[in-house]
Amino acid sequence: MVELPALDPSEAPRARRWDALILGSGISALVAAARIGAAGQRVLVVEEGARATLPPALKEPFFLAGLRDEGVLDACLKTLSVPLIDRRRIAAERLAYQIAADPVRIDVGQAAVTAEELVAWGLAKPDEAQTLVRELLESSKVERSVLLESPVVRLGRRVAGSRATQIGHHRRGLPGIVRGLTGLLADLVAAQLRALSNLGQSAPPPESQARLLGIPLAGGAGFADEPPWLCDLLRKRVAASYGDFRTLNGDFDLVSVSGQPGVRVRRTGEIWLGRTLVLAAAPSALRDHLQETGAAGPSAPPQPVPGILSRGGARAYRAAFLFSVPTAILPEGMSARLILPAQDADHPTTAITAFPSQTHGQRVDLVARAVVPDRDPERLARVQQGIAQRLRQLMPFCRDTLGALDVEMPRWDGDDGWLEDPAPGMGWPAELDLRISQRPSIYHLDRAAVGALGLEGDLLLGWRGGEAIAAELS
Repeated sequence: MVELPALDPSEAPRARRWDALILGSGISALVAAARIGAAGQRVLVVEEGARATLPPALKEPFFLAGLRDEGVLDACLKTLSVPLIDRRRIAAERLAYQIAADPVRIDVGQAAVTAEELVAWGLAKPDEAQTLVRELLESSKVERSVLLESPVVRLGRRVAGSRATQIGHHRRGLPGIVRGLTGLLADLVAAQLRALSNLGQSAPPPESQARLLGIPLAGGAGFADEPPWLCDLLRKRVAASYGDFRTLNGDFDLVSVSGQPGVRVRRTGEIWLGRTLVLAAAPSALRDHLQETGAAGPSAPPQPVPGILSRGGARAYRAAFLFSVPTAILPEGMSARLILPAQDADHPTTAITAFPSQTHGQRVDLVARAVVPDRDPERLARVQQGIAQRLRQLMPFCRDTLGALDVEMPRWDGDDGWLEDPAPGMGWPAELDLRISQRPSIYHLDRAAVGALGLEGDLLLGWRGGEAIAAELS
């Protein structure tokens, strides 16, 4: 395994140091930074320049899962001491999202609403709909209890955890009535799992599926006004604990100086070191970036890519597109969140979220996300065109007022981009080993291991991981 290149100790005097240096600025990174900072440790969050300049809407998750049912989001915000005035800005909503699948448009939200919708569209008889919703709610509550009580991470040998198959009188996993679904209703379930999970190619395990499908039955939650929204609220908590942020606008190397790991910025020669380095970006994305940027200078030999970034698992690319449309064009009754099930390769399952435009009054920004096999530009262009076509069908009066906005997406930093799958036998509900190197001290917030849990997985990873790393540093 190639470790971090060690720079000459003479470089040490001009290096800046922190207790923890976190590479990446997604949700799990911000939560971990806030937890480490709250423990009295000096923390630096290193973000990619393209991530820092993204419109706020493109940084937000599709759905604020786990707030209304007192799940992980609710518990995490309280643990991070997010001020009550900020927490109250997250308003309860009757609907979690809508699913638009020709010929149906189903409201998914509070249990009674969802059951009525299934009956109204002829997808289930009244008794079947009520049983389906009730059993999903019960299964989701069981999984919520497990998530809030589980350590999630460990600092030691990585092993596949044993699954508790029963909690009290309730069995874990998907209820039998859900496993037996067929036809359009089964397709709608598959579309929700694709939109809500953060896995690349693999399917979430039954325990995660039960949680993902049960969360929306408590209704939705969202910010009805302008930023700061969730990501900026988390950044505020990092700053409140005296955490720092630095932006990488150019190429960089992962290095170590006198046994301390960190980052060397090629353009400026700056060196940022930590007593520990926390990788909070997809390793395969970091590997791609370091391979593409090559040598540190015209006459310098190429830097080897550290072996800690070597991953052989499957992955897929989650593309994010930004559209803009006049507010008056939005159909009455259209939810702020919408799932469009897959039709074919150029029309994959797409999750759409509407945000008030931050640059133009009386317009709405639509963030559309879809998972594709790779980052091929031609494929991405076809998918973007397909999404625009579907949006015009949903908004028949938009004509030429729907605009696609060009945005530079991050290469390695963010919650979109490359989604990785966990190694076989790993991933939730197994515990994750954070430590990948002891000398120098390096940890990995392995998002793939909790990707099956979607947003709640990101929050738990940062929460429990930050606590474990802070305890080690102290």
